[in-house]
Amino acid sequence: MKHILIVGGGYAGFYTAWKLEKQLRRGEARVTVVDPRPYMTYQPFLPEVAAGSVEPRHVAVSLRSHLRRTRLISGAVTNVDHHNHSVTVRPTAGEPFELAYDIIVVTAGAVTRTFPIPGLGDVAIGMKNVEEAVSIRDRLLTAFDRASTLPPGPERQKLLTVTFVGGGFSGVEGFGETLALATALLRSYPELTMDDLSFHLVEAQGRILPEVTDKPGAWVVRHLEQRGGHVHLNSQLQSAEDGHVRLSTGEEYDSELVIWTAGNAQNPVVASNTDLPLDERGYIRVRADLRVEGPDGIVPDAWAAGDDAFVPDLTSKVPGARAVPNAQHAVRQGKRLAANLVATLRGDAPRDYVHHGLGVVATLGIGHGIFQYKGIVITGPIAWLMHRGYHALAVPTWERKIRVVLVWASAVFGGRDIVSLSATTDPRHAFVSGGVPDAH
Repeated sequence: MKHILIVGGGYAGFYTAWKLEKQLRRGEARVTVVDPRPYMTYQPFLPEVAAGSVEPRHVAVSLRSHLRRTRLISGAVTNVDHHNHSVTVRPTAGEPFELAYDIIVVTAGAVTRTFPIPGLGDVAIGMKNVEEAVSIRDRLLTAFDRASTLPPGPERQKLLTVTFVGGGFSGVEGFGETLALATALLRSYPELTMDDLSFHLVEAQGRILPEVTDKPGAWVVRHLEQRGGHVHLNSQLQSAEDGHVRLSTGEEYDSELVIWTAGNAQNPVVASNTDLPLDERGYIRVRADLRVEGPDGIVPDAWAAGDDAFVPDLTSKVPGARAVPNAQHAVRQGKRLAANLVATLRGDAPRDYVHHGLGVVATLGIGHGIFQYKGIVITGPIAWLMHRGYHALAVPTWERKIRVVLVWASAVFGGRDIVSLSATTDPRHAFVSGGVPDAH
């Protein structure tokens, strides 16, 4: 049998393997997925995880529960030697080893892009995986508990100051959702007022949400500011040492929580550890049918999709446009890639990936949202409901859909769950300290 190796179990990788299981005949090929995480994270729900509107485990789709005929290796591919049809795998336990394959599918996904900003690595946190989203929520809830016992002053102000760096979808949705959470928390903390909250969104460009047009983007800025947020456009983070934020505009303030959402970088295995052809921007070069293409034509037995690949957007009027690297495209690329793999195994021709976008929709907190499809723009509660409806349908597996919808329904009657589980980061503290609480 042909051995199909899928590097990465994110959107594109998971859907490729999932659809291969459904379409391959018994004995036609065997499939292996290598990923350090045992689950696929449905990232569009991370802002709601950070705000306590979605349970963390409900956005994590177990690979072993849904890929029952696929070999799963817990580890990371650190080198791709396609010339010899071999990869180097660094497992989560044990020594690195070589793994041979017949066909490779690279869907390793992107990583958070950072810059050498003083203090950034010491105080900031990303929002790309479920653990980070949970930590953001717990740290904000813990900050409220601590601030409620302090008198008004700099220490209380710092605890209740939150900074998001990056005005893309992750940053804006995370900002809007956590601002909504913090505003709602004030009802449970009579010691605190709206004046104690200070939420900042820092964006280097002159606008946020580049996926929408100018006027809707400007509306989002006004909307967030009307809710008490501070949006800093044309501003860059220059320093965050000890939580003291300095911006390129000269503004300075102390912030207990700094969330970095300023873009993605290529996965290290793609950026510098593969002999597959890359374009000048570091993406794997693929044809519209998702086969890897080099200077001399198609690279046999090599496919790629998702964040690591430059997938041509055949629906765009702009020559040489790339399909937007988001969940909507990655899911559909994975499905198309699986169908194309099966077709080529059976001697048929692969089909091009063509997907007309369904528009963009963003949550800005409970009851707040924005949707745009071409010239149609919807804002407010209707857009928010559209966001929830779309993603409830898009999250993989009916089991996960039902769990998410039930949590949303329970929140209508019981409200948000505002219990912080920050102690889980050090679960042995109570045991070793004899029950003495941590001063921090």
